[in-house]
Amino acid sequence: PLEFTVQAMEQADVEKGLLSAWWGPQGPLIKNDEVAAWIEQYPDRFAGLAAVNLLKPMDAVRELRRCTNDLGFKGLRIVQWLWNLPATDRHYYPLFAECINLGVPVCLQVGHTGPLCPSEPGRPIPYIDEIALAFPELVIVCGHIGYPWTQEMIAVATKHPNVYIDTSAYKAKRFPAELVTYMRGNGAKKVLFGTNYPMMTPQMAFDGLESLGLEEKKQSMFLRENALRIFSL
Repeated sequence: PLEFTVQAMEQADVEKGLLSAWWGPQGPLIKNDEVAAWIEQYPDRFAGLAAVNLLKPMDAVRELRRCTNDLGFKGLRIVQWLWNLPATDRHYYPLFAECINLGVPVCLQVGHTGPLCPSEPGRPIPYIDEIALAFPELVIVCGHIGYPWTQEMIAVATKHPNVYIDTSAYKAKRFPAELVTYMRGNGAKKVLFGTNYPMMTPQMAFDGLESLGLEEKKQSMFLRENALRIFSL
């Protein structure tokens, strides 16, 4: 229930959450209009991420445009393993161009899959690297830290100004050491906090936060400022 979600956020002192629609080859799992209705109930607590049908590119572009212009959504989310298509597939390209036109980021999954689906579409190299080269203006937020290719993910985020990493689906105490080193240094502006709720509550995701050893400014960037900037919140 939505009230339970808000309560979980309050318990962890989380001000705002991004709610994502889901769309797979068989159709919408969570519809954009469902997400919009939830946001309407708590407009100060939530913002939306759109999902669209990759297999119908023009319909997908129109739906993304509607979600952004009419519903106020803050970005597009595509879960590549649902489609078994890497981000370099031609079906993505009209959407990447439209994200640039609309000034919103695209959120993609990186790393292995939890579900029993192929992990290959989630590799940072070559796929994220190649789309960042083809669309340098595209803001790309890569969810799930890229494990077991975390070093690849860090290299791609370092190479491309508009590529970012979010830590959704990982407790802070489980962050790979190379990611923590990156967050303490040059990656402070590149890494965003995430939960993967409801599979992981905000409180669970915070587990081990103090052990990261982030100075106050960099912790604020990780938990708040990077998201405010990247998603125009």
